[in-house]
Amino acid sequence: MNNGSLRYGIDLGNKVVLVDTGFVRPQFDAAYIISQRAPSGDRLAIIDTGTNFSVPRILATIKDLGCHYEQVSYIILTHVHLDHAGGAGLLMQYCPNAKLVVHPRGVRHMIDPRALRASAVSAYGESQVNQDYGKLVPIHPKKILEVGDGTLINLAGRILTILETPGHAKHHICIWDELTQGVFTGDTFGLSYRELDTSQGPFILPATTPSQFDPKALRMSLKKIMALRPDCLYLTHFGRVGPVARMYEGMLKMLDEVESLGKKLKTAESRHDFLKEGLLNIYLQALRNHGSQLGDFKIQELLELDIEQNALGMGSWMGKPLEI
Repeated sequence: MNNGSLRYGIDLGNKVVLVDTGFVRPQFDAAYIISQRAPSGDRLAIIDTGTNFSVPRILATIKDLGCHYEQVSYIILTHVHLDHAGGAGLLMQYCPNAKLVVHPRGVRHMIDPRALRASAVSAYGESQVNQDYGKLVPIHPKKILEVGDGTLINLAGRILTILETPGHAKHHICIWDELTQGVFTGDTFGLSYRELDTSQGPFILPATTPSQFDPKALRMSLKKIMALRPDCLYLTHFGRVGPVARMYEGMLKMLDEVESLGKKLKTAESRHDFLKEGLLNIYLQALRNHGSQLGDFKIQELLELDIEQNALGMGSWMGKPLEI
């Protein structure tokens, strides 16, 4: 597939296509389409969906690939946070042969997404949720496939292995693709934006967003991913990155710093503001060590949403985490 024929996507090779979902800004939020040749035509799997407003981009990319919606066999959610799963119900309506693949903890929220929406409204307000996510569409239970650690998804002979990877969320999964020797990591392996790349390669930082950040569990999940010795990572935020060993070292170092910051500020007044300030300083120093020439204001602008959400998630970790 020629990249120029994909309106919203990038052909990454080995029948993996990245779809820029358009959420927040360009190169912020990705969905992935994996395809595999079958006698009756390619079978497709979609990993993460973005929001309802991302669905037209995914559908257009399916068409750009010369495929039909009926060829989608699986829609796989790394977790049910709305920037990853908000469009799942709507997308399922267009893909009649697809099964939704999700961790058991996420199933009830896909069948009845009212609690997910209510949580978002409590955090952002009704108008902002309508603007960012639209109306969440429920999914019939018979269309949902619950998966756990080691579950094999057979996409016309292309084997995708499910890894349970808590730490960002208790219901988080990653997907190991044997063909590419790559892992689709959702938010488990953090965030890496192309604007922050330098001559040293991609820059990565942990995603500690609400409400189940758990640094101990996250370290174990990262170790599980590294045991596979992956050649690359496919991040939702954003894109295919490597070399993996260097990024793993960077993640562990920053995770240590973030955890230390949280423990230091556990009982501080105006804790949220101090957490945001502390996170920004950690990111700025790490980026300087990474060779970034961007100004402090530009970095703060690029990471403003992540700083806010990561500080909120650290607050949940230091207090009582919400259940999902």
